[in-house]
Amino acid sequence: MAETATASARPGPLRRLYNWVLRNADGKHAWAMLATVAFAEASFFPIPPDVVMVPMALARRKSAVLIGLWATLWSVVGGILGYAIGSVLYDSVGHWLISVYGMGGELAAFRAAYAKHAWLILFQGVTPFPYKLVTIASGFAGFSFPLFMLFSVITRGIRFVGEGVLLYFFGETVRDILEKWLEYILLAMLGLIIVGYLAVRYLF
Repeated sequence: MAETATASARPGPLRRLYNWVLRNADGKHAWAMLATVAFAEASFFPIPPDVVMVPMALARRKSAVLIGLWATLWSVVGGILGYAIGSVLYDSVGHWLISVYGMGGELAAFRAAYAKHAWLILFQGVTPFPYKLVTIASGFAGFSFPLFMLFSVITRGIRFVGEGVLLYFFGETVRDILEKWLEYILLAMLGLIIVGYLAVRYLF
């Protein structure tokens, strides 16, 4: 009976992941882990850096804004790699990455959309839209690199520094909400990511 009670109280995989990140948020590798995820997500990795950043900022609330700046920095640097993949390596690595995400045919339409609506990058950088597709498509479309960098800093900064500010002021409230509704919030985040990928298929 005791074993049954213990098994039923055991946290699920999503909560175990959250607890693991939270436990390691004060570790010596936390900054490197966030930098790696933020960098990779901007060019090829599917998991958003928010999954690492939010628990880390909750554990270090006084540094929440600095953590947001750190995520912004490495996301922008990762975006440079994505731009290079689209500009220089699209026929090999770029095409393969887009195919992995099942969007081989849509990027051409996205490239055409850039010609009319280049300002969309300002919107897409703060939404669930897959940012790696924005970075690769920007290089593929020959979008102005200085403008790409400017827009990346603005959009990634709004997203991550904005999260840092909110966590600095409302960290305890956010922690309470996460502790209570973690699985639903992570599933909702996954749903938003899926919506972003669907937007590529049907809006561009």
